[in-house]
Amino acid sequence: MKSVVLTKQDSPLKIEDRDSLEPSEGQVIVSLKASALNRRDYWITQGLYPGIQYPAVLGSDGAGVVSRIGANVDESMIGLDVLINPGLNWGNNQSYQSSDFQILGMPGLGTLASEVLVPAENVCPKPEHLSWSEAAALPLAGLTAFRALMKQGLAKTGDTVLITGIGGGVATFAMTFALAIGMKVLVTSSSDEKLSKARSLGAAAGYNYGTDDWGKQLKSEHGMPNLIVDGAGGAGYGVLLNLASPGGTIVSYGSTAGAPGKVDLFKVFWKQLRLIGSTMGSANDFDEMLDLVSRHNLRPVIDCQFEMENITDAFEQMAESRQFGKIVVNQPV
Repeated sequence: MKSVVLTKQDSPLKIEDRDSLEPSEGQVIVSLKASALNRRDYWITQGLYPGIQYPAVLGSDGAGVVSRIGANVDESMIGLDVLINPGLNWGNNQSYQSSDFQILGMPGLGTLASEVLVPAENVCPKPEHLSWSEAAALPLAGLTAFRALMKQGLAKTGDTVLITGIGGGVATFAMTFALAIGMKVLVTSSSDEKLSKARSLGAAAGYNYGTDDWGKQLKSEHGMPNLIVDGAGGAGYGVLLNLASPGGTIVSYGSTAGAPGKVDLFKVFWKQLRLIGSTMGSANDFDEMLDLVSRHNLRPVIDCQFEMENITDAFEQMAESRQFGKIVVNQPV
């Protein structure tokens, strides 16, 4: 099997021939057709992720064909077109993940390879309307967006949602899902080009958070959103507290801009806001996300595609945050 391997921090990614995988009881081997990058993969290459173990085969997203199975796995799975739920060992509590929860691709072997080993329960039939590239783009970011928007955010048809950092994988999926259920979607970005792209895909309005008065402009034009989905945190979090409607909800699924600094608790309790965190999602969330995608015939937004031998170019694209949507890596045939 061919794998993209990170041998140590700041070292170039290498494509290596490694021994083929062998499934144990309850496991399957998926021969991958495509995988996709997430910001997590980039942070690992920069040494900015907890518990990094080397050598690492990165990649959490993937889609392909079940080629081999271990003991006590239904033989009907062989030859099945699948995508992979990258969340391992969520546990039995739907409210939060277990202490054993892991994400596929470091410390375990990931999907930037010609094949991957996963528990049989972590593969799901590929939605028929999706291409291999689209299916590979869906799992991690789609699941994260679905839980943040639908489960933690309790999104409802007709409500207004503000999604920050549009263009990122999770934010773009959150917009796609919100539009599918009939929400009014507002977005932010530091890129006017990305804001224009979001409007072309159905967003009602977009605001450049690099301007001083973007929050005031949004409020004057569209009122106060019922729901805010944010992956940045940082100093701009205070603006979100100002914008959220009384009784509204702010869901945080990341903190790419760092800690929010001083939080005005008066606004939190006086406006009776719900501030809630969200990480990945359960197997039930994954199934419900796939159902939403299939019922509405939704397709992931793919920014660009690379062949595995050009994996360094794919990571450079992510490092510069130029993408709108997902970066897909096609596996060698």
